[in-house]
Amino acid sequence: MPSKEPIEPRRRSEQPLWHCPKCDRQFANRNQTHTCGLWTLAHHFDNKPPRIRAIYDQFARVLRGFGHIIVLPEKTRVAFQVRMSFAQLSPRRDWVDGHLVLARRAPSPRFRRIETFSPRNHLHAFRLVDVKEIDAELIGYLHEAYRVGLQEHLAFDSRSARDVDTTRRR
Repeated sequence: MPSKEPIEPRRRSEQPLWHCPKCDRQFANRNQTHTCGLWTLAHHFDNKPPRIRAIYDQFARVLRGFGHIIVLPEKTRVAFQVRMSFAQLSPRRDWVDGHLVLARRAPSPRFRRIETFSPRNHLHAFRLVDVKEIDAELIGYLHEAYRVGLQEHLAFDSRSARDVDTTRRR
């Protein structure tokens, strides 16, 4: 006989990740669009000055300080993921372009542009030319983005069986 106990739905952040059957990359959403491929970090730093690698190394060191991250070298960028990708860097010859994902718009002169994809998904683009630009302000935004990567900004609303934004003030 089935139990009469109510079943508490799992938070989105507790649901298992989907693995692509071709490349084994993990995603928070089933059948997430991506390009399968095997790339290395070395690919991104060929023929680049050492300061470009230093920017990447400091950025990654900051992210690792928040907890476990998955580093995903792709063809044109290096993505950083926990449950979902929350930041990326594209090393160039003279600078490093990047973006991070926040659950809110955060206007700042530091961001070159902000693109809104959904009410809880805002891409914030930036450019780094020196490792010193990874300062307290950027680290604060990176920590916020890391929490988006964990999907902490999402909670399951059992009344309507949909994800809701927990960052809004009620």
